Amino acid sequence: MGFKRSLKRRIVIAFSTIALVVSGAFALSIVYVVGWVEAHLVSEESAAELNDILRRNANTWYALGLGHRTHFYTSHPKGPSIPANLTNAQDGFTEVVDGDEAFHVFQKTINDQRYLLVKDQHDFERREQALYDGVLIGFIFSVFAASVLGWLLARQVIAPVSRLAKQVGHGDQLLPSAPPLAPNYADDEVGQLAAAFDTTLSQLRHTLDRERYFTSDVSHELRTPLMIIASSCELLMEANSLNINQRQQLERIYKATAEIHELVETFLLLARGNSQKGDTAERVSLESVAESAIQRFSAVAEAKGLKLRMVLESNDNGRYNTSFLSVVMANLLRNAMHYTDTGEIRLVLAKGSFRVEDSGIGISLEQRQEVFNPFFRTDPARGEGLGLGLSIVRRVCEHQGWAVSLRPLVPRGSCFVIDLQ
Repeated sequence: MGFKRSLKRRIVIAFSTIALVVSGAFALSIVYVVGWVEAHLVSEESAAELNDILRRNANTWYALGLGHRTHFYTSHPKGPSIPANLTNAQDGFTEVVDGDEAFHVFQKTINDQRYLLVKDQHDFERREQALYDGVLIGFIFSVFAASVLGWLLARQVIAPVSRLAKQVGHGDQLLPSAPPLAPNYADDEVGQLAAAFDTTLSQLRHTLDRERYFTSDVSHELRTPLMIIASSCELLMEANSLNINQRQQLERIYKATAEIHELVETFLLLARGNSQKGDTAERVSLESVAESAIQRFSAVAEAKGLKLRMVLESNDNGRYNTSFLSVVMANLLRNAMHYTDTGEIRLVLAKGSFRVEDSGIGISLEQRQEVFNPFFRTDPARGEGLGLGLSIVRRVCEHQGWAVSLRPLVPRGSCFVIDLQ
């Protein structure tokens, strides 16, 4: 599983890693060189000194003036005997550590006789340890200094990238009057990135403008024919020659015309991106909109053999945009009836929210992630529909600051919840 790190952190890690590798290699090379120099120089010095001793008469070995830190031992009966802790020493140079004591031992075998020159190196080992401690401190300091330097440089390197990210993320960049970003940056990789953002944002602005113009134009052009249809229905309904069936059909046409006009106004508001602060539309209660929706869809539900009813769990005193609330409620009820073959559909009202419950085919866990996407249909083979209803519901909720959620019902069915708070 991958993990994400900020660019600043990655730069600091890169600096620290380089310092760790370089300083570590340098420290290890110092340790190796010190050990190599110690072995070769001491070995050559000890070999020369031991050869000088062996050139003397064996009777004078006990009277050698070697100093209190240098000792001579041999297996020859005329010389000082070899201590027990050195009986296993090998020919050549070896370093022996015995507790707090450290010795450099050089052994030479001649005619089956062993000759050892032993030098007390306690002070040398102490200085050597001090050197190693200094190397360790330098190594730690190098890594720390590289991390601090990396952090300081990362701030300088990331500063223009962070500034560019803030500018791109600002909502004003989608406005037609937004200035280009590239002129504010040097002609480097960041400047190229800013130029790429300018191109992409320009294309996005054109796309949004086309969408707004199309929606506005369509909404504007539909108003006139809708008004003609509505006024014609009103005139026809005033005629006394209509029978009951004809009058009912005219009323259905008139109601459908009103619904289309309501949708046109809703889409026009969404296209304009008006905020709630500038919303001057009529505001009504949740219950009144629900009663209208039940009355509107009762005939459709009855024709399909479904039971449609409204349940009032608790009173709500809020006032809501009638167009937006009607569109959301109508699309949820229409969606429920589309995917329900038997049983009932309930419109449940609560304080600050409402929900639509059905006993339909339900929505799988995988489909719940996509059900609010445009043109997505749970069952493409089921009747008509473009898969836009739930997408419109989500857009309206986002516009109004409402929340929409979906949960399954047991044993089957779906429940869409709209939180109006």
